[in-house]
Amino acid sequence: MVDQFSHQYGFRPSPAEISSWERSLTALTNDLHDAGLEQVEMLLEYRLPLSSRRVDAVLCGLHPRTAESSFVVVELKQWSRAYPVDGTDDVVLDDGRGQRLHPAAQVGAYCDYIADFNAALGGSTRRLTGVAYLHNATDEGIAGLWAYPQTSTRRMFTGQRRADFLSLLRHSLAPASGASAADELLSAAIRPSKQLMDLAAREIREREQFVLIDQQQVAYSLVLRSVERARRASTKHVVIVTGGPGSGKSVIALSLLGELSRQGRTVLHATGSSAFTQTLRKVAGARAPRVQALFSYYNNFIDSEPNGLEVLINDEAHRIRETSTNRWTPAAKRSGRPQVEDLIDAARVSVFLLDEHQVVKPGERGSVSEIAAAAERLHCEIIRVDLNDQFRLGGSRAYEEWVLRLLGLAPGGPMTWAGAESFDLDAVDSAEAMEARLGSKIADGYSARISAGYCWDWSKPKADFLFPDIKIGAWERPWNNPKDTKIGEAPGRPFWATDPAGFDQVGCIYTAQGFEYDYSGVIMGPDLVWRSGQWVAQPERSHDRQVKRGSYTEFDSAIRNTYKVLLTRGLRGSTVMSTDTETQALLKGLIQGQGGASGTDL
Repeated sequence: MVDQFSHQYGFRPSPAEISSWERSLTALTNDLHDAGLEQVEMLLEYRLPLSSRRVDAVLCGLHPRTAESSFVVVELKQWSRAYPVDGTDDVVLDDGRGQRLHPAAQVGAYCDYIADFNAALGGSTRRLTGVAYLHNATDEGIAGLWAYPQTSTRRMFTGQRRADFLSLLRHSLAPASGASAADELLSAAIRPSKQLMDLAAREIREREQFVLIDQQQVAYSLVLRSVERARRASTKHVVIVTGGPGSGKSVIALSLLGELSRQGRTVLHATGSSAFTQTLRKVAGARAPRVQALFSYYNNFIDSEPNGLEVLINDEAHRIRETSTNRWTPAAKRSGRPQVEDLIDAARVSVFLLDEHQVVKPGERGSVSEIAAAAERLHCEIIRVDLNDQFRLGGSRAYEEWVLRLLGLAPGGPMTWAGAESFDLDAVDSAEAMEARLGSKIADGYSARISAGYCWDWSKPKADFLFPDIKIGAWERPWNNPKDTKIGEAPGRPFWATDPAGFDQVGCIYTAQGFEYDYSGVIMGPDLVWRSGQWVAQPERSHDRQVKRGSYTEFDSAIRNTYKVLLTRGLRGSTVMSTDTETQALLKGLIQGQGGASGTDL
């Protein structure tokens, strides 16, 4: 197990995992032996399709009555005691170690996921049985967990009910070789099922009624045309959609996901951002959790079946990395192949939606030229659409142009802000003033957030406390929560931009990118300062180790793009300041007509 696990996943299992195998797998194999099912095939640590999640065991065999392939999905628990968490239906506390999903709910979700993505099952759980086996527990030790409703894919057994568990195994699997069933499951195409597409179509179309106008509708229609042409001619198409912040890229992406699901097409949505993907999962799949599986990550397609999907929608495509490998990738899969080629290979039609001015890390390769070059290498027809309208920032193209020229991302140099009826821009002298101004907007019913350049250290949080690492004069606040789950009242990292409690923390580029709120506050730190009529990047003042790994030129480009992203998150207005005196003077001079500079930090 250790050798095979290391070979398959590229890293060694932890001592705790090895200990778990020794205890739990021994119990399971003894039960199979006693049930007379020695010929059943066991898929251990079975990886869910297009996911990093693993199932403890999938038992493959033939059904004793129908002789069809039959599969028992088993989640093994060594718990001896567990208690339901008050006020929830499916959250439990296991032996006092932490809050966990109810094991029956966990295995049931695994069954639904496998049925939704493994073509051998056709979207149905009819041939799946889901079992949570708490082999160290007694009925009394988990007494509160029995209230959870059990179904054929959500069964639960304790060691005390071992006889019932053996009976279920015998009713699900025949005493015959399970090799053919295992081969069927492992060799099947991986794609979302028609049932999942129908569910997604209902959820997305009923939840969000998007209105597409002008170039948004053009992009949408050209993608649908490409899907039909690729189907008829058996060709590959790449559609590249470019646009600035708020131009409607993600609206197009979700509209396409809903419409293509309605048509019964096999389609997935992917990004390179954990925060963005998890938020989409939370919003689009709130009423139907199965829909969450349609939102994936770029690196999940490193070994996907060529053209296994009809359409792959790559949102936030400026986040595409050089390759799909990471430190966990097995050596056998480290081909060095560009990630963009993995994404194009995965579908007949690959859609890329991007803003080239949002590349904020040296390793990001999401540019029009790189995507187009990869498409040409793979003999794809290329369609390009530019979204030249501005929907975020109050529809203010003037403000977007002001930001681009301010940061040297467009020619002409910084220019005085002439004002715009639809957008409110101001410069303040202190973080206290910024917080007060945005706080008043929240009191009026608007949403607001403060974000900053990565110029302060980020302390590891305590169980219920975030350290106030960002200190500007007497004002101090914590960074956003680095964990996915809440710490105290601070929302999990993916939800900083959407949870109202996020206003009490300062966001960074990685939690703000891809999101929008009514009013934005941006603190420019000493990593980018104005000196003698030009911008000077100062990597030594940055705490972002990933960005500092690159060359000075790469850092300079990344930090300008970082502030471009932060400055363009607000729908109605932005409030800005710099901790550097000369840079602050520039901002106030451009926005308020005030001057003066000394080139030092506040």
